[in-house]
Amino acid sequence: MTGRVRLTVPAIAVPFVITPVLPRFVASYPKVEVEVQVENVRRDIVAEGFDAGVRLEEFIERDMVQVRLTQPSRFVVAAAPAYLKRRGVPESPKDLLAHECITYRSSTTRTLYAWELERGKKSWRIPVQGCVSTNDERVMFAMAEAGLGLIYAFEPTILPQLRRGSLRLVLEPFAAAVPGLFLYFPSRAQVSPALRAFIDTAREVTTALRSKEGEGGGAR
Repeated sequence: MTGRVRLTVPAIAVPFVITPVLPRFVASYPKVEVEVQVENVRRDIVAEGFDAGVRLEEFIERDMVQVRLTQPSRFVVAAAPAYLKRRGVPESPKDLLAHECITYRSSTTRTLYAWELERGKKSWRIPVQGCVSTNDERVMFAMAEAGLGLIYAFEPTILPQLRRGSLRLVLEPFAAAVPGLFLYFPSRAQVSPALRAFIDTAREVTTALRSKEGEGGGAR
């Protein structure tokens, strides 16, 4: 098989989708060219010539076909134990306004992301502030581990830090639940053989990973 698959994915999807799926796909279909654009912006995949994309379900247009890639998860707040010892542990979402927060600044809008928390039917959007802002999660995680402040992250991306104790979760009762990451593509478009092969490979690989997580008692 020959062909081309052009994908747009956010940075948080790389370790859970691209890293496990792409090696298997390339090994099975070495003559198919794969282009992966990693960017934390929402793209019109039809207008911009992408075959498919990866997003959290809440950001996918309703007329798109969706293929589940990850388990449901959460967005959580975390910090280094040293920071929490120095500044105290926040007990409610509004406490974040009195803390140093390592913030995400959009490359396109230049605005800071307000942290979203929830408990039951109540939700909060907290306009956090801090001395460091970035559009790169690697910088965010490193600065958090260095004790500079709190971070807001997709929980699976910080599991290594949580397991080794360099970061600790706070405000867990207010963690925002999300259905997970999904591969999506236009429902009206004719799916090329190359894209169909990628979809099938992604489904197979990620289903196996979810089953393994389930056997191990989940993500945490």
